[in-house]
Amino acid sequence: MSDATPGAGAAPVHTNLENAGGAHAAAPGADFLVTRGVRKSYFIEKNEVPVLRGIDLTLREAEMVSIVGSSGAGKSTLLHILGTIDVPTEGSLHIGGVEPFSFSRAALASFRNKNVGFVFQFHHLLPEFTALENVMMPALIGRLGRAYAEQHARELLDVVGLGPRLLHKPGELSGGEQQRVALARALVLKPRLLLADEPTGNLDSKTSEGIHELFGALNARYGITMVIVTHNDALARRMPRQLRMSDGLLQEDL
Repeated sequence: MSDATPGAGAAPVHTNLENAGGAHAAAPGADFLVTRGVRKSYFIEKNEVPVLRGIDLTLREAEMVSIVGSSGAGKSTLLHILGTIDVPTEGSLHIGGVEPFSFSRAALASFRNKNVGFVFQFHHLLPEFTALENVMMPALIGRLGRAYAEQHARELLDVVGLGPRLLHKPGELSGGEQQRVALARALVLKPRLLLADEPTGNLDSKTSEGIHELFGALNARYGITMVIVTHNDALARRMPRQLRMSDGLLQEDL
């Protein structure tokens, strides 16, 4: 599906980000995310299957990083641990100077909602709601009030270039536009960390290019630390830092 709104004569989508086409990433600051000795194994019929074999990783605040590697290398597993939706078998994770896995389940969920945004290959938008309502949803669930949720959602949809489409439902939007809605939704709670798992894996090359530019522009505007798992070499090369996952280990991709 092309990145144009259904219907003849549809106008192209543009972002309202400063220098969206060639934005430079915000300058990284202090250490923000640190893992030490992270291992993850699954057990299948009492047999241990190691996925992560000892990950040491340090990301500075506002840093943009890509992770590439073959299928089954452990990229998504690592991303889930960084986002605290999975727990390592061994090792530690610190985000913003705190150790989230030391929290209770309720406190961990609250920490995740406030600090981490997720974007996946499939946008998981609710089809019966408009773009605006989809972006508002996390803020409403977080009980931040409807007025705040709507104002911030409108601003974000404008930022990602969908101000004129905010009352369209997902079925009335192209694949690229739906992914922009998903990006806006991931940012509505103002997270400090954005994790993206194959965010352009379901899009054509032209549409992917626009999403690539948007990540850089969002980083420049908001200073969000970003980790992007991708098979797309073009997207990976856009990141100031590139890592490669192989056989459960992580290394700089020079």
